[in-house]
Amino acid sequence: MSAAATVSAGSGRAPVELLGRLRGRHPADPVTHVERVPARPGVPTPWPEWVPAELRAAFARRGVVAPWRHQAEAATLAYDGQHVVVATGTASGKSMAYQLPALSALLADPRATVLYLAPTKALAADQLRAVAELELEGVRPACYDGDTPRAEREWIRRHSRFVLTNPDMLHHGILPGHAQWSGFLRRLAYVVVDECHTYRGVFGSHVAHVLRRLRRQCARYGRTPVFVLASATSGDPATAAGRLTGLPVAAVTEDTSPRGGVTFALWEPPLLPSADTSSDAVDLAPVRRSALRETADLLADTVAEGVRTLAFVRSRRGAEVVAANARRALDEAVPGLGDRVAAYRAGYLREERRELERALLHGELLGLASTNALELGVDLIGLDAVLICGYPGTRASLWQQAGRAGRSGQEALAVLVARDDPLDTYLVHHPEALFGAPVEATVLDPANPYVLGPQLACAAVEAPLTPADLALFGDGAKEAVDALVEAGALRQRPTGWYWRHRERPEVDLRGEGGAPVCVVEAATGRLLGTVDGGSSHFLLHPGAVYLHQGVSYVVDELDLADGCALVHPEEPDWSTHARDVTSLSVVSVRSYVDAGPVGLFLGEVDVTSQVVSYQRRRIATGEVIDTRPLDLPARELRTVAVWFTLSPESLAGAGVEPADVPGALHAAEHAAIGLLPLMATCDRWDIGGLSTAVHPDTEAPTVFVYDGHPGGAGFAERAYGTAAAWLRATRDAIAECGCETGCPSCVQSPKCGNGNNPLSKPDAIRVLDVVLANLPT
Repeated sequence: MSAAATVSAGSGRAPVELLGRLRGRHPADPVTHVERVPARPGVPTPWPEWVPAELRAAFARRGVVAPWRHQAEAATLAYDGQHVVVATGTASGKSMAYQLPALSALLADPRATVLYLAPTKALAADQLRAVAELELEGVRPACYDGDTPRAEREWIRRHSRFVLTNPDMLHHGILPGHAQWSGFLRRLAYVVVDECHTYRGVFGSHVAHVLRRLRRQCARYGRTPVFVLASATSGDPATAAGRLTGLPVAAVTEDTSPRGGVTFALWEPPLLPSADTSSDAVDLAPVRRSALRETADLLADTVAEGVRTLAFVRSRRGAEVVAANARRALDEAVPGLGDRVAAYRAGYLREERRELERALLHGELLGLASTNALELGVDLIGLDAVLICGYPGTRASLWQQAGRAGRSGQEALAVLVARDDPLDTYLVHHPEALFGAPVEATVLDPANPYVLGPQLACAAVEAPLTPADLALFGDGAKEAVDALVEAGALRQRPTGWYWRHRERPEVDLRGEGGAPVCVVEAATGRLLGTVDGGSSHFLLHPGAVYLHQGVSYVVDELDLADGCALVHPEEPDWSTHARDVTSLSVVSVRSYVDAGPVGLFLGEVDVTSQVVSYQRRRIATGEVIDTRPLDLPARELRTVAVWFTLSPESLAGAGVEPADVPGALHAAEHAAIGLLPLMATCDRWDIGGLSTAVHPDTEAPTVFVYDGHPGGAGFAERAYGTAAAWLRATRDAIAECGCETGCPSCVQSPKCGNGNNPLSKPDAIRVLDVVLANLPT
């Protein structure tokens, strides 16, 4: 932020003018492309005749005089008993599509109930506000989640007719205690599944079976509720919604709501000055300014202009870094202005989250740095700009985040700030991959045995499984039940399969690697927040820097057995970055392509990984101070991988010397991981990789890319099916990068356990040329 910046008198600056001022503060223009998304008028339609006058009047009090055409179409399908998904853009009013039939049912039948499912607590709280503001007598809406006090839960079970919750609470609380919810379930008219496009990969596969378990219990109580799903614009939403619910689902996809124009800029941070010549060769690669620091400066600049701005950041730590740096820059320019910027992320206590949401909605905060916890349908009225720190992994999420601005129909600015990695660099120089491409279809696999088996165990606890249930749970259910019987978890009797143990099975829907770890300030015993078990090795190892609302803490001790990390406050001038090592063995091959000197394979693999050390890096320069060892347990994973092999002769013929093969494969692996999110609905943190000059199972030079979830998540299958296009984009990204020997924009990886060594950019291109010359297109 410029030190001369002052607070503007007002917000709502014209996006083009605002972007021009932001660009003008840099000696070299950081913007690689500007896309103008035009404004669009709305298409209203009369209220459906079946909507009761009381409900129409309630909406009229909120300024809604008529629905948009897509709202009425989806609502009427649901009212007529058809399961339906409405898949339209951000701020298109999808809420009304389910509110109309659901609330009409509650008004028509004083005993009817509605269950609403949101992927985040913030969204559920926002929808609770929206329903409560309608002031409909007898509806009694209430949130039922992990934050709900015990004293309120019984009242909600007995009296609320519109319960808002999330899949985790449905899985852990409502379904296991279905007897306590019997009155609610036997009167259930509608199930609303909001933001259903977020249910992808392993999480989506788990949620698919939680919904089947819900359908099963409803049927036992004599009910078949109508499912109404809301989704961001996505590829083939009817198929995805059908796979999620196990039901035939109609789709409404034409967005007839009005939309303000959006100026969308692609922003590439500048190169930093050359590294010191005394550094190792790998450190001589050109490095761009951190996307986090660039986003923090942009957030400070927009807030100083009086522009209400939301900055999306990929990680919890990143959100804290952006908010802290923006506050610091603002306070240097105008003391006290930094107080109008905050961070928002999962892991905060309930009271903190609710207060931040309130402050943002009422304009007390001008800037917020958030993880994707605020990506979804929370109604953030009056935002002028959105900053997206790093490509969020899918075009659907990109547009969802960009759509947070301009939600009252006004002009808005969206800026994608590229990280220094292969995918982001490729995208800011190939805008057609963002603006000219369709959004992705949601990927989930309910037949994943690592999901299906545990979910069937949960279902058996709720009620013995019957042969009819196996059809409900779909392909692979009989095999999974047989495996549970063989393992001693189920006992088969003439009336079905029964759970044999007193304890309930522990099943983590989100695949985050176990119970959360509590972060506790050692001197006071104060609980600061939580980190999921799967991330704790990387974020809470001894010596790690942990950020909470802009305050730095250093981890003293990580007790994995007790799920607790002890920290003390400290403001070091360095950050920490964990490093891990990985080994892999092939279990089985599902499919392969024999392309002469090149082989392409899809199959099961066993992966063993261990966090072994961490680097300390100067915050100001990124300089590596030192690397410190860690002693943490190894973690094992059976998953699905795609891999390709090359003959040594083909590599030699392409000019890759034997001594350079490890660096060539390693560089190709990094870039391939970085570009896979272009083809699959994942990000690079959902997947892993390994390369080796001679793998013992393939007996050839091999590059593996694997799903980072037990049993796989569908990403490797997508890579296998689009291998030629995926590897072509990978090859182009490397070749078009302006560096000479490799850099974070092409072949270096932020999560490499080997310190990005060895790497050979020219030889990676040769490797991919061999693969592409032989693979069928």
